[in-house]
Amino acid sequence: MSASKTALKAAKAALDTHHYDDAVGHANRVLATDSNNYHANVFLGLALEKQDKNEDSEKAYKTAVEIKGKDALAWQGLITLYEKQAGKKIDDYHDAAFRVAEFFMEVDDKTRCQTVVDKYTGFVKKHGTRAQYKHAMEILLPTSTIYDYLEGRIPHPAYTYIKIADIIEAEEKERINREIGERRTRLGARIDQVTLDVKREALESSDLESAYSSIIDWTQDDDIRRKYEEKLLQHAYDTLAVLPVSKKVAKRTEVQKMAQGLVILKHPFMLAWKIVLEWKDAERIEEWDPGLFREFVSYFPDEGLSQVLKGYLGSETSPFPTIVDSTEIQDNEDDEYVPMTAEDRLLLMTEGLEDSSSSIMSHRIMGDYFLSLEEYGSASSTARQALDLVAAESQISGLNLTDTLDGVNIILATALIQYQAPRNHPEARSLLEAIIYRKSANLSALIGIGLILEEQEDYSGAIDFFERALKRNQNAEIQAEAAWCKALSGDYQNALDELQASLPKLKGSVKRTGELKAQSLYRIGICTWNLDSSKAARKDRQGAYAKFLASLQADMNFAPSYTSLGIYYSEYGKDKKRARKCFQKAFELSASEVEAAERLAKAFAEQSEWDLVEVVAQQVVESGKVRPAPGSKKKGFSWPFAALGVVQLNNQDYAKSIVSFQSALRISPDDYHCWIGLGESYYNSGRYIAATKAFEQAQSVEVKSSQNFTESTWFSTYMLANVRRELGEYDMAVAGYKEVLNSRATEFGVSIALLQTMVDSAWRDIELGFFGRAANSATDAIGIAQGIAMQRSDAFNVWKAVGDACSVYSWVQAYAADFPAQDLRLLLECEIDLKVYDLLAEVDGIGKEALESLSDNDSTASGLALCLHAAILSQKRAIYACARDVHAQAVAWYNLGWTEYRAHVCLAEDQRSSSRKKFRKYLKASIRCFKRAIELEAGNSDFWNSLGIVTAKLNPKVSQHAFVRSLFINDKAARVWTNLGTLYLLQSDSQLANDAFTRAQSTDPEYAHAWLGQGLLAAQLGEEGEARTLFTHTFEIADSSSTIVKQQYALASFDHLLSSHSSSVNVMNILEPLFGLHQLNTQVSTDTTYQHLSALFAERVGNYTESSTSLASISSKLEAEYEILESPITLTHFAQAKATLGRVQLAGNDFSSAAKNAETALDISTEGETSEFSPAARRKCRVSAHLTAGLAYYNNGSMDESIIMFRSALEETNGDPDIVCLLAQVLWAKGGEEERNVAREQLFDCVEKHPDHFGAMTLLGVIAILDGDKDTIEAVTADLRSLRTRDSLNAQQQRKIARVIAGIATITPGKDREDLLEIAEATTAVMLAPSQPHGWNQLAELTEEIYPAEVALLTRIRSVPPRGTLDAEDLCRAYAGTNRIGDAQRAIMIAPWKARGWEAFL
Repeated sequence: MSASKTALKAAKAALDTHHYDDAVGHANRVLATDSNNYHANVFLGLALEKQDKNEDSEKAYKTAVEIKGKDALAWQGLITLYEKQAGKKIDDYHDAAFRVAEFFMEVDDKTRCQTVVDKYTGFVKKHGTRAQYKHAMEILLPTSTIYDYLEGRIPHPAYTYIKIADIIEAEEKERINREIGERRTRLGARIDQVTLDVKREALESSDLESAYSSIIDWTQDDDIRRKYEEKLLQHAYDTLAVLPVSKKVAKRTEVQKMAQGLVILKHPFMLAWKIVLEWKDAERIEEWDPGLFREFVSYFPDEGLSQVLKGYLGSETSPFPTIVDSTEIQDNEDDEYVPMTAEDRLLLMTEGLEDSSSSIMSHRIMGDYFLSLEEYGSASSTARQALDLVAAESQISGLNLTDTLDGVNIILATALIQYQAPRNHPEARSLLEAIIYRKSANLSALIGIGLILEEQEDYSGAIDFFERALKRNQNAEIQAEAAWCKALSGDYQNALDELQASLPKLKGSVKRTGELKAQSLYRIGICTWNLDSSKAARKDRQGAYAKFLASLQADMNFAPSYTSLGIYYSEYGKDKKRARKCFQKAFELSASEVEAAERLAKAFAEQSEWDLVEVVAQQVVESGKVRPAPGSKKKGFSWPFAALGVVQLNNQDYAKSIVSFQSALRISPDDYHCWIGLGESYYNSGRYIAATKAFEQAQSVEVKSSQNFTESTWFSTYMLANVRRELGEYDMAVAGYKEVLNSRATEFGVSIALLQTMVDSAWRDIELGFFGRAANSATDAIGIAQGIAMQRSDAFNVWKAVGDACSVYSWVQAYAADFPAQDLRLLLECEIDLKVYDLLAEVDGIGKEALESLSDNDSTASGLALCLHAAILSQKRAIYACARDVHAQAVAWYNLGWTEYRAHVCLAEDQRSSSRKKFRKYLKASIRCFKRAIELEAGNSDFWNSLGIVTAKLNPKVSQHAFVRSLFINDKAARVWTNLGTLYLLQSDSQLANDAFTRAQSTDPEYAHAWLGQGLLAAQLGEEGEARTLFTHTFEIADSSSTIVKQQYALASFDHLLSSHSSSVNVMNILEPLFGLHQLNTQVSTDTTYQHLSALFAERVGNYTESSTSLASISSKLEAEYEILESPITLTHFAQAKATLGRVQLAGNDFSSAAKNAETALDISTEGETSEFSPAARRKCRVSAHLTAGLAYYNNGSMDESIIMFRSALEETNGDPDIVCLLAQVLWAKGGEEERNVAREQLFDCVEKHPDHFGAMTLLGVIAILDGDKDTIEAVTADLRSLRTRDSLNAQQQRKIARVIAGIATITPGKDREDLLEIAEATTAVMLAPSQPHGWNQLAELTEEIYPAEVALLTRIRSVPPRGTLDAEDLCRAYAGTNRIGDAQRAIMIAPWKARGWEAFL
């Protein structure tokens, strides 16, 4: 024990001398012997603290505290240690400080106790967090054990609670912001939901309300108490807003209690008053305490709700007694007090409503006030806003507010009954029925439904509801309304009695009483009017008339009385002027006066005042009276929409007129005239399918209706024909026009439409390739024009159409002979001075003399010339007919220009080069016409384009300027870009031409001539493949009217056909150009060049009869032309035609004619006769003629003449191997030994010179087989086997080689060897050409196996046209070779004339 004391003293001394290591050692020695020594642990903790070993020091101190917890020394050491570590051990510091303070309290040392507390709170305030400081402040609260001991020495609890509340407020705000910021970035998070969740979590767990309550309880300052009462209420309200519904009840009770307490205390806190006022669930405003309203106004004079209440409480609408504010009187004591006017009151309340946009009370009061002012639109919108506010407040508070909702709904329904009635009646009725379901005796709802039923003409139902209302309240207004329903249902006498009985009882404000009396007197007048419908009774000025006047005396603004007076003046007073004034006044007062509006609109329409008609109709539509409510028995009014449609149709506002007519038809689906108007609107807006349906519906209404539409039904047929015309259904359009003209033959417009339709049909037929129909349509159009000219010969459209009809024949020249020239002369001479036709006669030579040639049988002019001359004369007549119309004149000159240019193109092509110059007169005339058109209308791009076309060859610079000018006006014209590109092409500017054609293609990819120009450019640059592709594409997308498209496509196709090395030709590639050439020959019947080309195509498809006929016609034309012109070119063409004709006749087995024509071609094509022949062309023509003649003689049995022709051909071709083969075959066929030797020699020489020639090699093989020459056979076999491996051979040549080799195999000695060799050769043929049928077919015949036969059939099927040239007989053999019954039947079906199929079937 003594050692421990000594060590403790030594430790104490070491601490005093700051030898802390020694102190630690001494303390540890004591603890080694006595671990529970209190002072040793204290000394150890202190020494370690000085050495900054804080954790060891704290451990030592805590050990000492455990040993002796009521001693302050260890606790003070801990406090010192914690203070040294700043804010790291504040929570432990709290416990230590509190224990020390309690120790000093126990020893009654207030000074030291207060010092410990002050020191601790100050330390935490400096070094701790908000939460730690709040925890420290709790020592100072009454809940602390030391509060009573230190009371008076520490701050008042209110002060402490305020500080704690401030801390909690800051923490809560920081937590909410932090959590919202973190959660809003989560996937799928919505900011509103995140905010709600965070606030709910924060406010539910908040201690702030407890702090506010403590402040209120402890503070002695009333201002502070009120301040924190406000904060407590606000926080409780905010918490209530975010709580779930299940937790709202208790909190709402708490909030209401606090709010009522503040209101009772008259404390001006807005939220408290709002809760008391807004949360009261009452149906009627009079259920509130008016004193509460006035107190609110006095406490919150600047609030919007105060302004609304101030205006409402002083108005006549208010159910509360009016009390003049004493402050107003004091403010106006110097002047006489003037009450607030109605305008000022409305302005004040409206401004208040804007300032209190979230107040239910403001909206309810304003809705009620708007109803009293009959501002039903404003009342309904205000009530809807109130409903939204009630829903929002119910969500916040959890209150149902059923009565409040009923009150607002009654305001809304009452407004909807009157606002744009009856449009809103279904909604109003549903609202009122929902109220009656809960409150069956609700007076406002009963009256509202009664009014709705009255408007829907359900008068018995309306009377029932009014009587139910009368049971609750014997109101004179309700009685009058019930009586009026009886009147509307036809019970005029009882209604009159009841109305007269209720009239004296009507009471209210002066204005309201006047309105009610005016209404009742008007209704009495209506009953009187309908009780006696005789003319004398209605004219009686003491009867209904007097009641209407009395009604207006009671209220000068009662519109129905003006309407009734207008009807009186119109129908009985015979004063149209007064009637119109009455209708105008009625409509000015109320747009719902539909009867007055209709009569007014009709009056305006009769005077063509369409703007006023539109105004009247539009206002009626906007009134909402025109459409009945869904389920209503009342009929709607379609005339306002129909009137609007007519006005909009006249103003060319077709989109709106369509909507108007559709609206009218929804109300009156059987309105014939509305269907006509709708169809016309669709037609003018380009919606032709819809227009068709509308006019067809009009016709069906016409059939169903009992009304007489005789005077207007033709118009629907006429308009439907117009639509058909726009849709290109010309036959139906013509039928429609003719139907109209059958009943109204003098309708000039219909006749003109028929004429133009016939012409349009002709042009469409030309585009589609129906050239005969086009000519017939043109002829019919001319006949129709004759009839029109008898009525009106001065119509521009007639002569334009006649000119176009005449021009049609220039596009179908094969039918030009059918041109009715005699009829045209009679038509052109109709009611006109013939000098009119001398216009431009000095230029084009077409005047009145040309008119005489139309019927001159001795005239040498062709049918083409006659139709073009007639077209020119017709267009000149059109210019004369539109002399007073500048725009029409420009178009007429434009049309004449194109007709002159058409004459230049057609008539110049119809003649040969020697006489073409005289036809430039038409070109010069067309230039003058286009210039004149441009002078009259310089802004027309088509005019400039036309000028560019006609001047392209005469003056390229002018042409370019015209095209550029046209593009400046309209740069989207693909036609003009194409024309410009053609001009550049003519000037050999390839780059600019390409750019222009490309621009045209991008502007309109379907414009064929843009692609044609690109093809011509490619051909000019030598790109034949590209050109052919472009020409093909052009032909595919072009219509049938363009001749140059067919020409270029046919030429490109024929050139490709000639350049193709394949002997087999795809027939489909020939048929398309052949069909195109057939159309071309119909359009340009005088062009022998393309007729010759057509014959060449026909020859290649095997149509030798057509080809021969065509070539014979060509030869006759060329021969006749040569006799007139004696042109070398014509003679050259004649020689070529004869050569081709001979070849075709040879193919058609007409050998004598073939030889004759070939001889003629040879005679003509001699060196001196045809100087225009090029050497290559001459050589081709003569070789063809020699071969044709040789083969013809051969087939006729004239071998000597045949050999002479072949020898001549050999001389012409310098020993051509193909001709050598032909000569060898003829010599062999002659049969003489000498001739056969010559044939052998010729073939051996040919093979020597041309070792790879297929024909010579195979012929040698055949001759060797026939001669049995083994040496030759061996040589030929080797050469043929080598030759058959070459890729250059086609299928036909491969087949021939296979047959020759197979034939060689048959002469091999030995039957078995022969069969094996044949099979081997067939197998080789299959290996060399497995996709060709000849090898498989040969193998199938030799082996009689099914597999080779099936493959042979498959390969033959793939070789049928258009993929190959296999004929029906070959396919028949392939099917028969399989030895199957089904294939045998197919073989018979394909070629029933072949015995092979029948044999296989048997």
